[in-house]
Amino acid sequence: MTKKSAHEILEDEEFRTLARQKNLISLILTILELVIYFGFISLIAFNKPFLASKLSGSMTVGIPVGIGVIILSWILTGIYVNWANKKYDRMVENIKNRIGG
Repeated sequence: MTKKSAHEILEDEEFRTLARQKNLISLILTILELVIYFGFISLIAFNKPFLASKLSGSMTVGIPVGIGVIILSWILTGIYVNWANKKYDRMVENIKNRIGG
């Protein structure tokens, strides 16, 4: 098996599918993360009284909401890692084996 040139690899349909899938999942997860993060920042900027309202004792609504932002970020990262480990890495390996990489 001979190695393909960079141009041949870039023109390969399986490689293009791989790149499209990676870009799509990256775009979706990035948009979700930005909505979560800037939604939280917008709450801080425009609805501070809501975040400052007490839940119990000295705990305000802002504390669990802030923790939720962090946890959701971890979850989105986990989704990407899971996808990369199960699908992306397998597709990369198939392409490498087929093109002689």
